[in-house]
Amino acid sequence: MSFWRVLLAILFPPLSVIGKGCGSILIVFLLTLCGWVPGVIAALVILNNPN
Repeated sequence: MSFWRVLLAILFPPLSVIGKGCGSILIVFLLTLCGWVPGVIAALVILNNPN
């Protein structure tokens, strides 16, 4: 997890998980629509997952 990915996860969460698959992008996008904080948390959790 690089510094730039973390910064991107804080600023625009769906864009930070673009390399993790379509499902991850969709989940993070929907959570970001519900609120910024859930989207950031989901993006950071997905980025922290080694798989």
